[in-house]
Amino acid sequence: MYKFFFRLVFKRMDPEQAHYAAFRWIRLAARVPVLRTFLAAALAPRYKELRTEALGLRMHGPFGLAAGFDKNAVAIDGMAMLGFDHIEIGTVTGEPQPGNPKQRLFRLVADRALINRMGFNNEGSAAVAARLASRNPVFRTTVGVNIGKTKVVPESEAAADYVKSTEALAAHADYLVVNVSSPNTPGLRNLQATESLRPLLTAVREAADRTVTSRRVPLLVKIAPDLADEDVDAVADLAVELGLDGIIATNTTIAREGLMSAPELVAETGGLSGAPLKERSLEVLSRLYARVGTRITLVGVGGVESAEDAWQRILAGATLVQGYSAFIYEGPFYARAIHKGLAARLAASPYATLAEAVGAETRKKAAL
Repeated sequence: MYKFFFRLVFKRMDPEQAHYAAFRWIRLAARVPVLRTFLAAALAPRYKELRTEALGLRMHGPFGLAAGFDKNAVAIDGMAMLGFDHIEIGTVTGEPQPGNPKQRLFRLVADRALINRMGFNNEGSAAVAARLASRNPVFRTTVGVNIGKTKVVPESEAAADYVKSTEALAAHADYLVVNVSSPNTPGLRNLQATESLRPLLTAVREAADRTVTSRRVPLLVKIAPDLADEDVDAVADLAVELGLDGIIATNTTIAREGLMSAPELVAETGGLSGAPLKERSLEVLSRLYARVGTRITLVGVGGVESAEDAWQRILAGATLVQGYSAFIYEGPFYARAIHKGLAARLAASPYATLAEAVGAETRKKAAL
């Protein structure tokens, strides 16, 4: 039914306008008590065997919504209603900004992919913090906050900008993510170099600890799939050295190889997400797990379309898995299908628990 609706309605709409339309419907549904209860029962059934502990947090399952869908923390209950076990909001910047000029979001339907050059359009850390502070949750869910650099802030002042967001948002975050891997903010990816990343992450960690004294706010870094293997290793080593809690692998890619969509679409600048990212994201994830093992939590994202994709991420080393682009193509039953499929795969596997399956395939390859 959704796929028919997508072809009939959403496919004919500007992608960003379609996003906002769907967003409004989700938010409205979450505000109606009887309707949201019915939808949650249908779309978010719970499986005891999928219960997950990660980052010192307990979650209904391992599958969450990646950053980018809910930039301003306005639909957390709506997305939890649809079955996502954790919601990562953002990317939020120190200052509000409109993002890049429109059109800035493109569907590559033939590739089941998206290209975006949104440019961190968001209301800024102060406004998002106020919204989170006033939130009265309907559904219990884990909320991560993804922070990035304000576009007008020069690289030399990036740490101060991230610290500003941290000081505003850390108290309201179940975990924090430092995003240094979007291709849509000039110079941002330069911060992935360890000589730049070390002082940045250290400053954010200190700011989080200074701001929130009653608990440790888990801190993760999100990296690009376009990093060379040796740079992936360097980030992994740095994360362990600094005592980071996790790495998210991966953000969108600037690569365009093997796409089937029209050349004029493929030529659009921005980050590519969705199915074409699947192979490289899995490679990066497996490489990270081989490097860090169980010392830090890994989050797999990029091209996760199905339960099998999520299962492969877990076997490669991901404790948590995220999706976004496939949600656009699969619709409201996306999370439900992944949970059901994961439960079936776990039951058919030799592993007693989901935690036991994490990294099993990577460990097996290392032993050969």
